[in-house]
Amino acid sequence: MPYRRLSSFYFFYFAALGALVPFWGLYLQHRGFSVLAIGQLMAIFMATKILAPNLWGWIADHTGRRLPLVRLASLLAAVIFLGIFLVEGFWSTALVMSLFSFFWNAALPQMEAVTFNFLGTRARRYARIRLWGSIGFILAVLLLGRIVEDAGTALVPWLVLVLYVGIWLSSLTIPECPACTSPDRYPVPFLALLRRPEIWAFLLSAFFMQASHGAYYAFYSIYLTSAGYASGTVGALWAWGVLAEVLVFLVAHRLLERFGARRILLASLALAILRWLVTGAFVTSPAMQLAAQTLHAATFGTFHVAAIFLVHQYFTGRAQCRGQALYNSLGFGAGGAFGSLVSGFLWDEAGALATFGFSAGVASLGWLAVWWRVDRERPR
Repeated sequence: MPYRRLSSFYFFYFAALGALVPFWGLYLQHRGFSVLAIGQLMAIFMATKILAPNLWGWIADHTGRRLPLVRLASLLAAVIFLGIFLVEGFWSTALVMSLFSFFWNAALPQMEAVTFNFLGTRARRYARIRLWGSIGFILAVLLLGRIVEDAGTALVPWLVLVLYVGIWLSSLTIPECPACTSPDRYPVPFLALLRRPEIWAFLLSAFFMQASHGAYYAFYSIYLTSAGYASGTVGALWAWGVLAEVLVFLVAHRLLERFGARRILLASLALAILRWLVTGAFVTSPAMQLAAQTLHAATFGTFHVAAIFLVHQYFTGRAQCRGQALYNSLGFGAGGAFGSLVSGFLWDEAGALATFGFSAGVASLGWLAVWWRVDRERPR
């Protein structure tokens, strides 16, 4: 079990996410893009998750060569990212962001399948590996928060480039997993899986949960900065949220064993509703923002652990990569893109409070989807 090598991939991957999500909007603002343009550009990260994971997941499931695809995607993401230093206008920036995020978003679902194949019957221990991604995220936001406060946003893309190279190098250290290429003795047709209503209800809940995060990922840093928070404080609030996520990852396997995936998803979505209402209504209160960020342990941490466990249960054998890809593309991809785009329009027309109210409403739809069908007969 190559624990350290798998963990290092997650560390660099989510450190890159920690550099992009909180600070890329500020970097784009520094380059002169409008709020609407920033919302559209940030939506590209989500939109490429719709196509890239499914295309690469299909290739991985049919070839059984998951790690080589991870390595190729990681390398191409780093190489193409160099183009961000050469472009200036909206459309050229959008093109470069589309290309590097297409390959970057292709790598993670395949690595999730590889990790679960290494874990085998110890699937509930996934969180112990995934928490290193959260640690990488925390370090990135803290470091960049200080850098942006002292030197501005110009250094953001340089750190992202270093982290992309780290993703590729870490992927080279991971050995092939025999279970990743072994034949599936009892394959279930992928389309037959998609006809199961509990799977669609689960995927809808992932879509709505990630859509509810759209305003948060695209505008939270801008929201705090406009309310007078220093860049270092902004980075610290992001880091605090992910620290709460790390702590819940340490006990996630026990929570799954005790409460089951269905109850964890319901609780996570209920707390998401509370989180977005508090975030929108109390921006001038650091204490309330700290409390809202603590709820990231539920809106991402427990939700993701329960969701990834269900994906592993629903999609087995050669369907694993496509199952992981579908979860990523419909949730983080389509859901995230929808949330970012709608939030961009609402932010300009109705303001921040209404936008986060929309986020709370979308999370409530996710709660209804889980309550309606997900594992009702098998709560554990």
